[in-house]
Amino acid sequence: MIQRFAMNRDGRDFAVGDIHGYFTRLQEVLIAAGFNPAKDRLFCVGDLVDRGPECELALDWLAQPWFHAVRGNHEDYAIRYMRSGLVDVDTYRLNGGGWFLALPEERQAIFAAAFSALPYVIEVETRNGVVGILHADCPVRDWNDLPTALEQKAARMHTIWSRVRIESVDESPVANIYAVVAGHTPLREVMALGNVIHIDTAGWMDDGHFTLLNLAGIRW
Repeated sequence: MIQRFAMNRDGRDFAVGDIHGYFTRLQEVLIAAGFNPAKDRLFCVGDLVDRGPECELALDWLAQPWFHAVRGNHEDYAIRYMRSGLVDVDTYRLNGGGWFLALPEERQAIFAAAFSALPYVIEVETRNGVVGILHADCPVRDWNDLPTALEQKAARMHTIWSRVRIESVDESPVANIYAVVAGHTPLREVMALGNVIHIDTAGWMDDGHFTLLNLAGIRW
Protein backbone atom coordinates (compact mmCIF):
# COMPACT_ATOMS: atom_id res chain seq x y z
CA MET A 1 0.00 0.00 0.00
CA ILE A 2 2.79 2.41 0.97
CA GLN A 3 6.31 2.41 -0.47
CA ARG A 4 9.02 4.24 1.45
CA PHE A 5 12.25 5.78 0.15
CA ALA A 6 15.23 6.91 2.20
CA MET A 7 16.76 10.33 1.69
CA ASN A 8 18.63 10.86 -1.56
CA ARG A 9 22.00 12.11 -0.33
CA ASP A 10 23.70 12.14 -3.74
CA GLY A 11 21.18 13.81 -6.03
CA ARG A 12 17.79 15.46 -6.34
CA ASP A 13 14.27 14.10 -5.93
CA PHE A 14 11.52 15.47 -8.17
CA ALA A 15 7.79 14.89 -8.33
CA VAL A 16 5.81 15.24 -11.54
CA GLY A 17 2.09 15.30 -12.26
CA ASP A 18 -0.04 13.04 -14.45
CA ILE A 19 1.83 11.91 -17.58
CA HIS A 20 -1.03 10.40 -19.62
CA GLY A 21 1.14 8.87 -22.32
CA TYR A 22 3.31 11.90 -23.11
CA PHE A 23 6.69 10.53 -22.13
CA THR A 24 8.67 12.32 -24.86
CA ARG A 25 7.40 15.68 -23.62
CA LEU A 26 8.38 14.73 -20.09
CA GLN A 27 11.83 13.61 -21.22
CA GLU A 28 12.39 17.02 -22.78
CA VAL A 29 11.55 18.67 -19.47
CA LEU A 30 13.95 16.38 -17.63
CA ILE A 31 16.74 17.22 -20.07
CA ALA A 32 16.09 20.94 -19.61
CA ALA A 33 16.32 20.48 -15.82
CA GLY A 34 19.63 18.66 -16.10
CA PHE A 35 18.14 15.50 -14.65
CA ASN A 36 20.88 12.98 -13.89
CA PRO A 37 19.50 9.41 -13.82
CA ALA A 38 22.65 8.22 -12.05
CA LYS A 39 21.83 10.39 -9.02
CA ASP A 40 18.37 11.94 -9.32
CA ARG A 41 14.98 10.30 -8.81
CA LEU A 42 11.59 11.07 -10.34
CA PHE A 43 8.33 10.32 -8.54
CA CYS A 44 5.05 10.44 -10.46
CA VAL A 45 1.64 10.98 -8.90
CA GLY A 46 0.10 8.37 -11.19
CA ASP A 47 -1.96 8.32 -14.39
CA LEU A 48 0.95 7.27 -16.55
CA VAL A 49 -1.37 6.21 -19.35
CA ASP A 50 -4.52 6.99 -21.38
CA ARG A 51 -5.12 10.03 -23.62
CA GLY A 52 -1.60 10.29 -25.06
CA PRO A 53 0.15 8.53 -27.96
CA GLU A 54 2.94 6.81 -25.97
CA CYS A 55 1.07 4.84 -23.34
CA GLU A 56 2.95 1.64 -24.03
CA LEU A 57 6.19 3.35 -22.97
CA ALA A 58 4.91 3.22 -19.38
CA LEU A 59 6.47 -0.22 -18.91
CA ASP A 60 9.85 1.03 -20.08
CA TRP A 61 9.74 3.92 -17.63
CA LEU A 62 8.61 1.75 -14.74
CA ALA A 63 11.62 -0.48 -15.41
CA GLN A 64 14.02 2.41 -14.77
CA PRO A 65 15.62 2.39 -11.30
CA TRP A 66 15.23 6.18 -10.98
CA PHE A 67 11.51 6.33 -11.83
CA HIS A 68 8.76 5.54 -9.34
CA ALA A 69 5.01 6.05 -9.44
CA VAL A 70 1.89 5.60 -7.37
CA ARG A 71 -1.32 4.13 -8.71
CA GLY A 72 -3.75 6.56 -10.33
CA ASN A 73 -7.36 6.12 -11.35
CA HIS A 74 -6.34 5.38 -14.95
CA GLU A 75 -4.14 2.50 -13.80
CA ASP A 76 -7.12 1.40 -11.74
CA TYR A 77 -9.25 1.26 -14.90
CA ALA A 78 -6.86 -1.26 -16.47
CA ILE A 79 -6.59 -3.33 -13.31
CA ARG A 80 -10.35 -3.58 -12.85
CA TYR A 81 -10.91 -4.36 -16.52
CA MET A 82 -8.58 -7.35 -16.31
CA ARG A 83 -9.64 -8.58 -12.88
CA SER A 84 -13.40 -8.40 -13.20
CA GLY A 85 -14.44 -6.80 -16.47
CA LEU A 86 -16.71 -4.56 -14.40
CA VAL A 87 -15.76 -1.40 -16.24
CA ASP A 88 -17.99 0.81 -18.36
CA VAL A 89 -16.07 0.30 -21.59
CA ASP A 90 -17.57 3.34 -23.29
CA THR A 91 -16.52 5.59 -20.40
CA TYR A 92 -13.08 3.97 -20.29
CA ARG A 93 -12.62 4.57 -24.01
CA LEU A 94 -13.90 8.15 -23.69
CA ASN A 95 -11.26 8.78 -21.02
CA GLY A 96 -8.43 7.57 -23.22
CA GLY A 97 -8.41 3.84 -22.60
CA GLY A 98 -8.86 2.85 -26.24
CA TRP A 99 -5.17 1.95 -26.60
CA PHE A 100 -5.50 -0.58 -23.76
CA LEU A 101 -8.76 -2.06 -25.03
CA ALA A 102 -7.12 -2.62 -28.44
CA LEU A 103 -4.22 -4.63 -27.00
CA PRO A 104 -4.12 -8.44 -27.15
CA GLU A 105 -5.26 -9.97 -23.88
CA GLU A 106 -1.77 -11.22 -23.09
CA ARG A 107 -0.39 -7.68 -23.38
CA GLN A 108 -3.25 -6.27 -21.32
CA ALA A 109 -2.36 -8.74 -18.58
CA ILE A 110 1.26 -7.52 -18.53
CA PHE A 111 0.20 -3.90 -18.08
CA ALA A 112 -2.39 -4.77 -15.45
CA ALA A 113 0.19 -6.73 -13.47
CA ALA A 114 2.65 -3.83 -13.59
CA PHE A 115 -0.02 -1.37 -12.49
CA SER A 116 -1.17 -3.70 -9.69
CA ALA A 117 2.36 -3.62 -8.29
CA LEU A 118 2.22 0.17 -7.86
CA PRO A 119 1.62 1.45 -4.33
CA TYR A 120 -1.21 3.80 -3.45
CA VAL A 121 1.20 6.04 -1.56
CA ILE A 122 4.92 6.81 -1.63
CA GLU A 123 6.83 8.38 1.24
CA VAL A 124 10.15 10.12 0.54
CA GLU A 125 12.45 11.25 3.30
CA THR A 126 13.86 14.76 2.74
CA ARG A 127 16.00 17.07 4.85
CA ASN A 128 12.88 18.97 5.89
CA GLY A 129 10.79 15.92 6.69
CA VAL A 130 8.85 13.14 5.01
CA VAL A 131 6.93 14.03 1.84
CA GLY A 132 3.96 11.86 0.90
CA ILE A 133 2.98 11.30 -2.72
CA LEU A 134 -0.43 10.05 -3.85
CA HIS A 135 -2.66 10.47 -6.85
CA ALA A 136 -5.73 12.45 -5.88
CA ASP A 137 -6.52 13.18 -2.24
CA CYS A 138 -5.48 12.09 1.24
CA PRO A 139 -8.32 10.10 2.88
CA VAL A 140 -7.29 10.98 6.46
CA ARG A 141 -6.58 14.12 8.46
CA ASP A 142 -3.64 12.50 10.28
CA TRP A 143 -0.98 10.75 8.19
CA ASN A 144 -0.38 8.30 11.02
CA ASP A 145 -3.89 6.93 10.39
CA LEU A 146 -3.19 6.23 6.73
CA PRO A 147 -1.85 2.63 6.90
CA THR A 148 -4.96 1.45 8.74
CA ALA A 149 -7.29 3.50 6.55
CA LEU A 150 -5.88 1.99 3.34
CA GLU A 151 -7.03 -1.44 4.46
CA GLN A 152 -10.51 -0.25 3.48
CA LYS A 153 -11.55 -0.02 -0.17
CA ALA A 154 -13.31 3.31 0.38
CA ALA A 155 -10.07 4.95 1.51
CA ARG A 156 -8.12 3.48 -1.40
CA MET A 157 -10.70 4.80 -3.85
CA HIS A 158 -10.58 8.20 -2.16
CA THR A 159 -6.81 8.22 -2.63
CA ILE A 160 -7.04 7.74 -6.39
CA TRP A 161 -10.37 9.36 -7.30
CA SER A 162 -11.38 12.13 -4.85
CA ARG A 163 -11.36 15.85 -5.59
CA VAL A 164 -12.96 16.85 -2.28
CA ARG A 165 -10.04 18.94 -1.00
CA ILE A 166 -9.41 20.87 -4.18
CA GLU A 167 -13.10 21.42 -5.00
CA SER A 168 -13.83 22.69 -1.49
CA VAL A 169 -10.55 24.67 -1.34
CA ASP A 170 -9.79 22.93 1.95
CA GLU A 171 -6.66 24.51 3.43
CA SER A 172 -6.50 22.39 6.58
CA PRO A 173 -3.15 20.58 6.85
CA VAL A 174 -2.63 16.84 7.02
CA ALA A 175 -1.02 16.20 10.40
CA ASN A 176 2.23 14.30 10.97
CA ILE A 177 3.61 14.69 7.45
CA TYR A 178 5.76 17.54 6.15
CA ALA A 179 4.00 17.78 2.78
CA VAL A 180 1.70 15.78 0.54
CA VAL A 181 2.01 15.95 -3.25
CA ALA A 182 -1.00 15.11 -5.43
CA GLY A 183 -2.17 15.29 -9.04
CA HIS A 184 -5.41 14.11 -10.70
CA THR A 185 -6.95 17.57 -11.20
CA PRO A 186 -5.42 19.56 -14.10
CA LEU A 187 -4.47 23.10 -13.11
CA ARG A 188 -2.81 26.02 -14.86
CA GLU A 189 -0.34 26.46 -11.98
CA VAL A 190 0.74 24.57 -8.89
CA MET A 191 -1.68 25.01 -5.99
CA ALA A 192 -0.93 24.46 -2.30
CA LEU A 193 -3.87 23.85 0.04
CA GLY A 194 -2.60 23.52 3.58
CA ASN A 195 0.45 21.29 3.23
CA VAL A 196 -1.01 19.48 0.19
CA ILE A 197 0.57 20.54 -3.12
CA HIS A 198 -1.35 19.86 -6.33
CA ILE A 199 1.10 19.63 -9.24
CA ASP A 200 -0.84 18.35 -12.27
CA THR A 201 -0.26 21.34 -14.53
CA ALA A 202 -1.52 19.35 -17.51
CA GLY A 203 1.70 18.56 -19.32
CA TRP A 204 -0.40 16.17 -21.36
CA MET A 205 -2.51 19.02 -22.76
CA ASP A 206 -1.47 21.30 -25.62
CA ASP A 207 -1.80 24.39 -23.42
CA GLY A 208 -0.33 22.80 -20.28
CA HIS A 209 3.14 22.05 -19.01
CA PHE A 210 4.90 19.52 -16.82
CA THR A 211 5.93 20.76 -13.39
CA LEU A 212 9.02 19.23 -11.76
CA LEU A 213 8.72 19.82 -8.03
CA ASN A 214 12.04 19.54 -6.18
CA LEU A 215 11.02 17.80 -2.95
CA ALA A 216 13.94 19.27 -1.01
CA GLY A 217 12.84 22.72 -2.07
CA ILE A 218 9.43 22.58 -0.40
CA ARG A 219 9.32 25.28 2.28
CA TRP A 220 6.54 26.39 4.58
